[in-house]
Amino acid sequence: MVLSTYSSYLTVNRDMKASLSKVESQAPVKRDTEYYEANIGKVKTVDDLLGDYRLYSYAMQAYGLGEMTYGKAFMRKVLDSDLSDSKSFANTLTDKRYLQMAQAFNFKGDAKVAQSTAQADSTTDAYKASFQTEETNIKTEAAYFASKIGAITNVDDLVNNTRLRTYVLDSAGLDTTFTSKAYLKQVLTSDLADPDSVANQAKNPAWKKLTGFFNFNADGTVNGQAQTADQTEDLKLDYVASMSTYPSATLLDANQRYWDKHVPQVQSAQDLVKDSRLVAYVKTAFGLNPTMLASSVASLMYSQNFAQTYGNTKLLDAFEFSSDGTLPAGTSAQTPAQMSAVAKQYTAEFRKDADKKIADAVTNYETRIAKMTKLDDFFVSNKKDDDKKNDEVSEVWDVALRAFGINPDEVSKSELKKILSSDVTDKKSYVNRLDDDRYVNLVKAFNFTADGGTEAPLTAQSQRMVAQVTADYKAVKLRALTGTAKENASKAADKEIAYYASTIAGIKTADQFLADSRLTKFVLEANGLDPKEVTTTDLRRMFKSDLSDPKSFVNTQSNGKFAEIVASFNFSAKGQLDATAAEGVQQRGAILETTNQYLQQTLEVQQGEQNDGVRLALYFKRKAPEITSPYSIISDKALFTFFKTAYNLPTAIGNIDVAKQADLVKKYIDVGKLGDPDYVDKIVKRFTALYDTQKNGPTSTSLSLLGRSASISADTLLAVAQLRAG
Repeated sequence: MVLSTYSSYLTVNRDMKASLSKVESQAPVKRDTEYYEANIGKVKTVDDLLGDYRLYSYAMQAYGLGEMTYGKAFMRKVLDSDLSDSKSFANTLTDKRYLQMAQAFNFKGDAKVAQSTAQADSTTDAYKASFQTEETNIKTEAAYFASKIGAITNVDDLVNNTRLRTYVLDSAGLDTTFTSKAYLKQVLTSDLADPDSVANQAKNPAWKKLTGFFNFNADGTVNGQAQTADQTEDLKLDYVASMSTYPSATLLDANQRYWDKHVPQVQSAQDLVKDSRLVAYVKTAFGLNPTMLASSVASLMYSQNFAQTYGNTKLLDAFEFSSDGTLPAGTSAQTPAQMSAVAKQYTAEFRKDADKKIADAVTNYETRIAKMTKLDDFFVSNKKDDDKKNDEVSEVWDVALRAFGINPDEVSKSELKKILSSDVTDKKSYVNRLDDDRYVNLVKAFNFTADGGTEAPLTAQSQRMVAQVTADYKAVKLRALTGTAKENASKAADKEIAYYASTIAGIKTADQFLADSRLTKFVLEANGLDPKEVTTTDLRRMFKSDLSDPKSFVNTQSNGKFAEIVASFNFSAKGQLDATAAEGVQQRGAILETTNQYLQQTLEVQQGEQNDGVRLALYFKRKAPEITSPYSIISDKALFTFFKTAYNLPTAIGNIDVAKQADLVKKYIDVGKLGDPDYVDKIVKRFTALYDTQKNGPTSTSLSLLGRSASISADTLLAVAQLRAG
């Protein structure tokens, strides 16, 4: 008994996975697929692919282009196309099978950059966050010291507490690593009245100043408290100043407190500018050049001639100094009103300065990093002797190191160069031998190679794959829409595309990806899948599947799209970025798509050898979700044949105006519903019934007439076609 076309179609389509498995197990198919998978990774150029006939013909067959295998020159133009250029050769071809094949390969590779936009953004975000972290740490340590110092009754209690000892040394800007406990103890128990004491004999005056903050006896004991409240406060002000590397709110408060406490104690302008913190305060408050000599700052406070010559007399009114720079007996350097006014000026300038410094550093970093083509560029200074404007802008390495919690003084440039050219995947590499996660994370943030060049960053999805997914998403969202509806849908799609492209670039693990429902929804919809029908649990199991194991969870799904989705990401089964997934001219997802396409094409060809109607039905079923407009059907010979048969239309309608052909397609097919399997199945049933009727029935007189007539108008043809299909 001869089966109907629809019955034959159902036999194959009822369990498509089983049907494809049968094809896959056929010896010739198996050999060709194994050869493709084993050798496509060796291909580096278009010529490599075209030069290996087995690989080339396999790929051509996979994308339904077997009849064009001979056209190597034509295919070279297709594969050499810049897909980001809408006017490139592949993008301008009406037959989109060529574009699909071009999309499956990435001969040019992703852009080689020192840092991707996502990497640079992550670095500058960490840089900006480091300032808040620094401020928090300063507050934490100051609070800890204040809470403990009251209980200290012996110098040993202080020296033997690592946090307290570090705090004390940091406040004075002294070395915390190599200063011995014994020496620190000798300093803190020194008698400042004795010129021969350890503190007085120290070359660095900071030691003597540090001793003055404590009240230890020579034997290390205390009479009362180790510090008074004023001493604790003074030490804190020094600690904040010493540990602050940017103008924070905490530093602003500390500087103001320092000013309020010490200015009333000065006896002259010269006395004031001897204190570096006080003179820095004045420079900031009055917008003076940071490099201005202290003596010149003093002159601005009391010398009318100097102030007028310099062009700034504001300081004269802000202080009470006499014309010789001294203060009249019983007079303070500033009145309360003057102190208040200057404090307001200082606060305003300080905050403006803080924002500007960080913003300038980030802008400089982003500008410089975008132009880098080699590791040596990283170490080129933006500061020039004759360029005062850039003297205060942080260097690229300053920003990068700070972002990862590294003090530039910790590492030399030569050592940093060895670090950045290290391979973090090699356990014996220089950076890994340092056994410091900060440096490992620093290396991961850049794309420098061992020879000092740059490479494409390893991301969750390659640039080419992101471009393809976003293009597919937009095509799905705009399917069959026109006018205002299309315009609104396009804007909404562009918003989601922008979010996906920017967010996926910063994703480092499968868990991060799966935790963002907006990302997973985007990917599923781009692949024609309904997010509501896929649970988060199942998605997690899919991404944890071993793609090389045919029995893994993702590979046992009835819809092979899920395996292609997982493979399109550069994650290992453990959910970590895997460089091997992105190697070669085909990412592993593209390889899987190609082999799946090959099996599908082979199945359809084999079915067509027995019944061409089954081949056309299977082809329409497969391509239906990709059809975005009537022109998708008109431009595809097989789809157009299917359409004409399904609606009993004469072959000659192919001769009428294309726009009218499109109108005819819209009349009978709702392109917007082609993502609905039930709707597609109804069309397939119609096609198979009419296919059998036309194949087995008598030749239509009208068809014969239309086939012979060259003089009948397009409008007449269209009218006859509509009557026939009605």
